[in-house]
Amino acid sequence: MSHDEPLLHVDRISKSYGDVKVLKGISLTVNAGDVTCIVGPSGSGKSTLLRCLNRLEIPNDGVVYLEGQPVGLRWKEEKLYEMKPGELAAQRQSMGMVFQGFHLFPHKTALENIIEAPMIVKKTNKRDAVQSALALLDKVGLRDRANYYPRQLSGGQQQRVAIARSLAMEPKLMLFDEPTSALDPELVGEVLAVMRRLAEEGMTMVVVTHEMAFARDVADHLVFMDGGVIVEQGPPAELMTNPQHARTKTFLARVL
Repeated sequence: MSHDEPLLHVDRISKSYGDVKVLKGISLTVNAGDVTCIVGPSGSGKSTLLRCLNRLEIPNDGVVYLEGQPVGLRWKEEKLYEMKPGELAAQRQSMGMVFQGFHLFPHKTALENIIEAPMIVKKTNKRDAVQSALALLDKVGLRDRANYYPRQLSGGQQQRVAIARSLAMEPKLMLFDEPTSALDPELVGEVLAVMRRLAEEGMTMVVVTHEMAFARDVADHLVFMDGGVIVEQGPPAELMTNPQHARTKTFLARVL
């Protein structure tokens, strides 16, 4: 990847479910080290866009490029073809994903949840996997909860374990889909604090969120979506104080 090439480039992706067009030709560029926050009303296509980035949803049109390589597709005689599942799985290792729900294995401790993928997918030996996992639990402020099961943890703690689990694969890019929306309000801050720290450390992140203060303070780039299109994008301070588009103004008036 050359230095002027973006880490992630989304080229005119569209997605429909039946007759409903959820994404209408979205293009977006994310540079290494940048935090991009995507905001907008419910049903605007934000989560679908995020899921198209790592091909959990397959776009009907358009291509997502990670480090210049098409995601989930490969070139053959100047045409793009679907990758085999194994190839896609290997490519997905570069993208960590954190969902609204925590998706932890209920029968495994916090530590076991984190070491699972590195040991199985990357063939990391157990001692190294445990060492890394403990360091990650430290990073998310939960080292003392290493041997707790998900049911013994609060929602905020489970989400922090889920973030640590994603980081265990050493992704180049972290995708967050409304990571705090399932949490009680008093637990939101602890998850956002972990995400702020990741941003400070230079982790490239794409975050679908309704936490506007977080978006204003942490994002390098703010994207406002409505009706399956990017209506407006730019530096958060600029977009929030001086939106150009009527739809952006209406949305911000409701949420700020």
